[in-house]
Amino acid sequence: MRLGVPKEPSGETRVAIVPNSIPKLMKKGFEIVVESGAGSAANYTDSEYEEKGATIADVATTLACEIIISIRVPDFSAMVPKQILACVSDPFRNPTTVKEICDAGITLMSMDMIPRRLSRAQAMDVNSSQDNLAGYKAVLLGAAHVSRGIPMMTTAAGTIRPAKFVIMGSGVAGLQAIATAKRLGAIVYASDVRRSAAEQIESVGGRFIEVAGMDDFEDESGYAKPLTPEFIQKVNDTVCEVAKDADVIITTARIFGRPAPITVPASAIKSFKRGAVVVDMNADVGGNCELTKPGQVIVEHGVTIVGIESLPTTLANTASMLFSNNMTNFVSSLVDEEGGFTLSEDDDVLVGAPEGSDFHVGGMGGVLICRDGKMHPKQSRLIGVVE
Repeated sequence: MRLGVPKEPSGETRVAIVPNSIPKLMKKGFEIVVESGAGSAANYTDSEYEEKGATIADVATTLACEIIISIRVPDFSAMVPKQILACVSDPFRNPTTVKEICDAGITLMSMDMIPRRLSRAQAMDVNSSQDNLAGYKAVLLGAAHVSRGIPMMTTAAGTIRPAKFVIMGSGVAGLQAIATAKRLGAIVYASDVRRSAAEQIESVGGRFIEVAGMDDFEDESGYAKPLTPEFIQKVNDTVCEVAKDADVIITTARIFGRPAPITVPASAIKSFKRGAVVVDMNADVGGNCELTKPGQVIVEHGVTIVGIESLPTTLANTASMLFSNNMTNFVSSLVDEEGGFTLSEDDDVLVGAPEGSDFHVGGMGGVLICRDGKMHPKQSRLIGVVE
């Protein structure tokens, strides 16, 4: 079966499959076709792909393969019914695109829908691999924009106190941000609406910010639940008070399938000290900071607000490698003992765990959004797309 890797749309620097993954996929029986220049923005050359056994082709040949692997949704108008597309389609925010793919008779598997609580799915979890890098890069951006050193330094001219970082949220991205800031020598405070996060924060060197009345606001999928406006305000007030004298504030709060919650209101920016830096990791979905301008770095009330979108794309080489590993694990898992490519309704990675099981998440399905143009019933209900 031919597996095509197209060049990503403008603005996306990553590539879905890197050269080192080619031999692993070929062992599973795939013939790999890569569009010319697909990996160039991530510093993977056509010759590297060819050396590993891939065929370099034009876009039409690539998109004619039985399976298409990409990061963003490609130009599927060139695809035909019965083809398979595995990418990050963000179906909650792009139901119209999903409907168009369905109408085209294509089988769509959206990798951002991986049920991350399943141990078998963790090696396929593109959300976690990319969030990890985003948390790391957010700290580097904060350090680059702040006008002071990060670690404590003892010099002949005097002692420099360590910088103070406040990390809002401690999921995958937040924990990596805490650990990275700590490695740079900062004093790190971190918050989360999940009480269970306190131990995780402390394990990577952070100091947990306790909010009075906090419960464990975590859903069965491992994401934070939507909170009441009153409690959101309480969390904002508590954490922003701690952040008043911080040098760098990093916001990570992201609710699956919903706009990013505001964790830094405009009033808080006025209370932060001059020279502070806010790195908003969710500028692409509305932003956690009320003053964030997506894609821009601005200064408001003496505070620098970094709204760079899609931080993993700024680490394209490493991000591509991790994404490729996730995708290789995923498609390899779908090859049966006879070498056939099987989409089984019994596969909980594809369709979600059965209702009543420990991993069932309020109707959430897996990555299989539509099959041969027919919406999967779970996903149809979940994302509001009608057949």
